[in-house]
Amino acid sequence: MTKPLEGIKIIDFTHVQAGPACTQLLAWFGADVIKVERPGAGDVTRSQLRHVKDADALYFTMLNSNKRSLTLDTKTPQGKEVLTKLIKESDVMVENFGPGALDRMGFTWQYIQELNPGMILASVKGFSDGHHYEDLKVYENVAQCAGGAASTTGFWDGPPTVSAAALGDSNTGMHLAIGILTALHQKNRTGKGQKVAVSMQDSVLNLCRVKLRDQQRLDALGYLEEYPQYPHGEFSDVVPRGGNAGGGGQPGWVLKCKGWETDPNAYIYFTIQGHAWAPICKALGKPEWIDDPAYNTAEARQDKIFDIFAFIESWLADKTKFEAVDILRKFDIPCAPVLSMKEIANDPSLRKSGTVVEVDHPKLGKYLTVGSPIKFSDLTVEVTASPLLGQHTNEVLADLGYSQEEIAALHDAKAV
Repeated sequence: MTKPLEGIKIIDFTHVQAGPACTQLLAWFGADVIKVERPGAGDVTRSQLRHVKDADALYFTMLNSNKRSLTLDTKTPQGKEVLTKLIKESDVMVENFGPGALDRMGFTWQYIQELNPGMILASVKGFSDGHHYEDLKVYENVAQCAGGAASTTGFWDGPPTVSAAALGDSNTGMHLAIGILTALHQKNRTGKGQKVAVSMQDSVLNLCRVKLRDQQRLDALGYLEEYPQYPHGEFSDVVPRGGNAGGGGQPGWVLKCKGWETDPNAYIYFTIQGHAWAPICKALGKPEWIDDPAYNTAEARQDKIFDIFAFIESWLADKTKFEAVDILRKFDIPCAPVLSMKEIANDPSLRKSGTVVEVDHPKLGKYLTVGSPIKFSDLTVEVTASPLLGQHTNEVLADLGYSQEEIAALHDAKAV
């Protein structure tokens, strides 16, 4: 069975996380992703946070599976020649260089179009073109702050807080992958390529749209009734931090379970939805709350929501998080255990679904990585080891029509 993106050739000029997350996704689905790296050095993440001497770091291996590695010095005339041939034969170039880097390399968008009118040039940016911060260097946490996530995360009596989830990096990569696939679809209809760009700020904001919703409601009303601060707390003119409250209007909180004194993750997340109120009361042994006007509407419950959570926590005191969820799910109550990374790594369901996979690497040995979060009925995504630096250089050059003698000359010139 052929994979959906077989026949699509991608020049991967990206490094660190956002770009590689994008191209890895496309490689999983069959695209031939050629990662272009500096000879002798490669992607900085090959050595960043390394835990096995002389082996690529997990930071690299977990973002570059299923790719081929080509070392290339584009500052040399021979290296420029190789890149020119590669552009002519490829469908997509993905880059996350600083502004103007491709132009200084001699590969302006106009020149790329002359070489290959169907080329799609996809770029990761910190801020969108024309933004007053477009020259600012952006990393994960910078993007979370600029995109509105940090100001709305954390507790009301604490500072803005960044998330451990890669909202700025991997999230931007996934947005860019969608843009590339859209441009490829249009190219199939028109034959023309185009530029695709995704900024990290925009990608974070896209995930924070409910907070932009809340800002407009706050402007109109002066309060937000689903936040823990209502009705007793005061609101300023900006969306506050809501602790562990739900973002969609259903009150929710992280609650202690049996063993919380020694296990920092012995908690569940418990959500109180209106339609689930009667099952919740039955599960907790409080059937009298079902029709009690002091409890039977969301409005009535709001001023005593933390008293309700305190009661639920007392009900949880003799139950582990897994025992609690097993009881509550029988009542169709939205909840989940707070899972540690160790629990996720050892979860048999995640292994079976391919969400967590074990990969064998020639130098690192066996390691765990994430598999495709997207599941298909007619495609099994196979995750293979990330390439060693320059592992496929000769292979890629041969694909471009270079003879063995010409390949040797390129190596002698230190162009590859």
